[in-house]
Amino acid sequence: MFNKKTTALIISMILMISAFAVPVSAQSANDLTVIGKLGVVEKAIYGVAQTGALTDRVTRVEEDVYGNATHEALLPRVDKLYTYVLETTEQAPSVITKLNAVEWSLTHRVSDSAIKARVENLEKAMSGNPSTGSLNERLGKLLELAYSGGQIEVVSSVITKDSLIKIKTLSTLNSKQSRVGDSVALGVAEDVYIGGVLVLPKGATGTGKIVKVTPAKNFGRDAKLEISFDNVIATDGTTVNTFMGEKAKQETQSMAKAAGASVAGMVVLGPVGVIGGAFVSGKDVNIPIGSQMYIQTKEDVEVYGIRVK
Repeated sequence: MFNKKTTALIISMILMISAFAVPVSAQSANDLTVIGKLGVVEKAIYGVAQTGALTDRVTRVEEDVYGNATHEALLPRVDKLYTYVLETTEQAPSVITKLNAVEWSLTHRVSDSAIKARVENLEKAMSGNPSTGSLNERLGKLLELAYSGGQIEVVSSVITKDSLIKIKTLSTLNSKQSRVGDSVALGVAEDVYIGGVLVLPKGATGTGKIVKVTPAKNFGRDAKLEISFDNVIATDGTTVNTFMGEKAKQETQSMAKAAGASVAGMVVLGPVGVIGGAFVSGKDVNIPIGSQMYIQTKEDVEVYGIRVK
């Protein structure tokens, strides 16, 4: 059976994952230059910001998104693209929000690839081949496959402070190899709803970082690995600031105890639900890819979700 000493050891290792959260908020659109805004849009669509003359870059994005270039001054053209691709209202969901809604409806998770690649992957899954035309047209066709009349209902919702979010690690973390400042990739492990509105879809990404690494030492002093769990991305692309506070630690402990009660020597923190010694590897701390735990929100945040229930 899973004895008390082993349980206590695992729980103490869990609590070494610290709540030293450093909030990482999305930069306000008002703080971005024209080139900065365009780079954000290009990264969302292609995965990386493009190079070349500004006019040529704007024209390419417009043709890919709308199907044709406009003839206004550069500033309003970039503003329009930024709003259309990234900013959601109940009356006008962004490209990101519509794509997340489509992908979740068809696969029950979202991915973190660039918009163009995600649209192509969905088209291949549905019909075998990527389609042609503007991203706007192609996304409209996917919406018609996923939702009646091709319409989604966007609802303003508030994710309240200290809401629990189940996450998993997307990179291996180890007290021997991890260094202070290393980025930690996170993924939402379970959908989060507010009154039937999907506000955090499974597969949505997040980030954290290594705050402190204490290697194992002589005389039985175990290693420690302190991690900040800084944010996750909501359905509409909003950055939700997070941390591992007491509420999240308690929920993670409950998950570990539940596994220990039924599976000797196991702890619920692995890619298939349970992993042996996920946090304990000799005197070192080892957290494999797919390890699951809970974090919580730092403050109330308003987001736009998708009505799915």
